[in-house]
Amino acid sequence: MKKSILFGFFLMTSIISAQVKGIITDTNKQPLSFVSIYLDNTITGTTSNDNGFYILDIKKTGKYTIVFQFLGYKTLKKEVSITSFPFQLDVVLSEENIELEGISISTKDNPANKIMRNLIANKDKNTDKFATYTAQFYSRGLYKIKDAPEKFLGQTLGDFGGGLDSTRSGIIYLSETVSEIKFQKKPKRFQEKIIASKVSGRDNGVSFNRAEDANINFYENSIEFGNELVSPTSVNAFGYYNFKLVGTFTDKNGKLINKINIIPKRKNDRVFAGFLYIVEDDWAIYGADVTVTGAQINIPVVDLLHLKQDYNYSKQHDAWVLISQSIDFKVNFFGFKFDGRFSSAYKDYNFKPNFTAATFTNEVLSFEKNATEKDSLYWNSLRPVPLTIEELKDYKVKDSIKILRESKPYLDSLDQKRNKFSWSSPISGYTYRNSFENNSFSYNGPLLQTGFNTVQGFYTSVGLSYFEQINKKGKWWNAGLNVNYGFSDEKVRPTFFYSKKWNNFSRPTLTFSGGNTIAQFNEREPIMKLNNTISSLLDRNNYMKIYEKSFAKVNYSEEVVNGIYLNTSLEYANRKPLFNTTDYSFAAQNKNGGYTSNNPLNPTDFVNSAFEEHGIATLKVGATFVFGQKYLSYPNSKFNIGNEKFPTINLTYTKRFGAGNGELNSDVFITTIRQNINAGNYGAFQYNIRAGAFLKQKNIAFMDFLQANGNQFSFPLDNQLTSFNLLEYYKFYSNNSYSEAHVEHNFKGFLLGKIPLINKLNFHLVCGAKTLMMADKKPYTEFSVGLDNIGFGKWRFLRIDYAKSYYGGIRNDGFLFRLNLLNQ
Repeated sequence: MKKSILFGFFLMTSIISAQVKGIITDTNKQPLSFVSIYLDNTITGTTSNDNGFYILDIKKTGKYTIVFQFLGYKTLKKEVSITSFPFQLDVVLSEENIELEGISISTKDNPANKIMRNLIANKDKNTDKFATYTAQFYSRGLYKIKDAPEKFLGQTLGDFGGGLDSTRSGIIYLSETVSEIKFQKKPKRFQEKIIASKVSGRDNGVSFNRAEDANINFYENSIEFGNELVSPTSVNAFGYYNFKLVGTFTDKNGKLINKINIIPKRKNDRVFAGFLYIVEDDWAIYGADVTVTGAQINIPVVDLLHLKQDYNYSKQHDAWVLISQSIDFKVNFFGFKFDGRFSSAYKDYNFKPNFTAATFTNEVLSFEKNATEKDSLYWNSLRPVPLTIEELKDYKVKDSIKILRESKPYLDSLDQKRNKFSWSSPISGYTYRNSFENNSFSYNGPLLQTGFNTVQGFYTSVGLSYFEQINKKGKWWNAGLNVNYGFSDEKVRPTFFYSKKWNNFSRPTLTFSGGNTIAQFNEREPIMKLNNTISSLLDRNNYMKIYEKSFAKVNYSEEVVNGIYLNTSLEYANRKPLFNTTDYSFAAQNKNGGYTSNNPLNPTDFVNSAFEEHGIATLKVGATFVFGQKYLSYPNSKFNIGNEKFPTINLTYTKRFGAGNGELNSDVFITTIRQNINAGNYGAFQYNIRAGAFLKQKNIAFMDFLQANGNQFSFPLDNQLTSFNLLEYYKFYSNNSYSEAHVEHNFKGFLLGKIPLINKLNFHLVCGAKTLMMADKKPYTEFSVGLDNIGFGKWRFLRIDYAKSYYGGIRNDGFLFRLNLLNQ
């Protein structure tokens, strides 16, 4: 059986232009995947695939020394005399003999610690040897699924693009990327140009395999690997790891290699487990074979990530450089069982590139023209890692059905199944799709649009919308109508909208909207409707105060140049006060003192409103500046990734005019500055500062005042960095000037991870401070300390904070519970 499979495999790959090929196995005749194969005294070669098959591109006949290198196995040098092509060279690798002879180990002088200290001390020396370089990068991404469910949440999942067999198992994603990369150590810059990209079964061929994502450098103090992990070569490494010398062996160049077991001191710290291979005297990394659990990277659906790296010695530059890498993963999520691999290979290193000041720009990823349209012959000549039988079959099957699945008859038959109207559709909603024409018509049911407030009582909404995609570069238009009805005030409030976007690069978007709706007095909308519904019905706490407006509005937004976003809108609205119309609640009549009025200025006044009915126009002009913004240029879109070195600044000018009462007209400027700073092993720091000022102090309507986002819930569904923990919702407002600041540091596992017993809980300590200052009020200040990453096993979504506030000599405190997903 094995022979027939291998014969079929060789037959399928015989068209590949490479000249030397073969199978690599261990002594038990099991294929070895991801073995590095190269000519002696070079650092460029190829890699075996999952079946142990390799192809080495040698163009001329002659005598060669071919090296086979694989962590955990003896490096093999084969001297061959090639007289004709193709040349078959099968090899068997033996496990490395790890020896401890002659090594004295004591608890006082652990030799592994000495080796690791030497490695840490020589980090700069080693990385300076490849402080700048260019290289060609190859990456392959593979996702497999086993026993895939046929439905999820009542929705049919299909066959995942044709990749499943009769057991609903198979490849669901296969992609390849070849790119040219440029790297500079100081200042750290990385740039990638994709010259070929391929995705099985897809037209556009845009994979998400990025060289920078695969740039996992163990010489760094912290490593981005699903989360920010503490490197075993960090200056703080001995606080997180124990090290044990397993043994030594000699490599092909006669260098002594130390195999070091890196052992986490605490199970759930943000650390690796496994082995580092260290070159004696050079104190450089020879290889890495490590794992990380989902708990350690705070991604619950991941069971395990397995990272393997191979380095090779460049005699010309006296440097050990990365030549291959693989990342294997296992995922278990609500019945979905995934596993897969991202494999990478590097070649054609140039360690003396001619970089200039113009070499590196904010564009960190680009695509060569027609990069996604390369044919099979091109890929066969370029691909350093041969495809397996399974991968060849996946390409063949999905490419053959791709045209069929883009045809009108197939898409119509697919829509016919998806467009079935079910018994729950009137409540949950319904969408009629025309996939061939790229449009859809939707009915939005009342299920997720129903709630309660003391003005409308129970309310619900239904809506209709139409969406049409015009091209694959992001041009679309969307229009809709929504009707809201309150059962207590017995009023219908319809609204409409029309939006159009022209592309996915600068994303120019124009929106017209209008109708009759309700709005919170604080235009920042600090209270979620769900929060208000629950607190009203269960506790008689109707915190949300609202008013009615009939309006017409136009809005336009665009990224005018990289990192500068423009947003402007013009609205005319008639604003009308509203009053409570119901006293209904599940709670007792006098619980928490009963309902308050809808007047935010006087909760006990059920007769008078906070403002008088009026009409007014509002012009807003805003600009957001993301300094040094990095971005990825895809064939059909631009993806911005920001720059954490600099803050993001937003400036907004709001002019209200046209009111019959001139005192209601106003001009106000608002500035927001925010930044997230990665502190590496020490956690993450973030801040948000907001300030505003009116040009002239006037007796404006209450909803136009500058207001802070308060909070009176024990379990708020909000953003921790834009709201206060213990502040009443409508207590602080100003028609003059004000400023607020929020700062927070999440230590991750840096502090609590060092405390015995507590470190087993894997909680993260979070500290924060907030302050609010207004021209006509005393300062308000809050301090908080909390625990993040609370939960069970891998599922850790809860956060608890204890906050204490100070205002005018009055102190207050309380506990708050949050879902930390809302604050990431």
